Amino acid sequence: MSCGEPHETDCSEVLDHLYEYLDREMPEGDCAKFKEHFDECSPCFEKYGLEREVKKLVKRCCGHDDVPSDLRAKVMGRIEVIRQGQAPEDADADGASAEGVRSAGSGTADAPEMETVDAVGSEDDKNPA
Repeated sequence: MSCGEPHETDCSEVLDHLYEYLDREMPEGDCAKFKEHFDECSPCFEKYGLEREVKKLVKRCCGHDDVPSDLRAKVMGRIEVIRQGQAPEDADADGASAEGVRSAGSGTADAPEMETVDAVGSEDDKNPA
């Protein structure tokens, strides 16, 4: 999409990085360039507004599920390992591999086996652990 007008920041660049802008995951200088572009370019501003509303809708409809603290800690630990450039372990104490995360203590006598659910938590995507 392009409005056909020349801009300091090209429409395709703005649209390619729209979610980084929406999620505030870009440097402040780039944010200022994008804001200037939206002020000048109504098609890009319209796309920005649409994506912003979709993001709000998803948050409102899907953002109420609490994440178990042990799962959150495990995922955050794996992210930290990746950020540090270390190779993830093949399997940790409970047998979870890089392909899936299972509940801590899964398979022990005092903890029932849990099902693996994708990040969205769709009921259709559950697989026995």
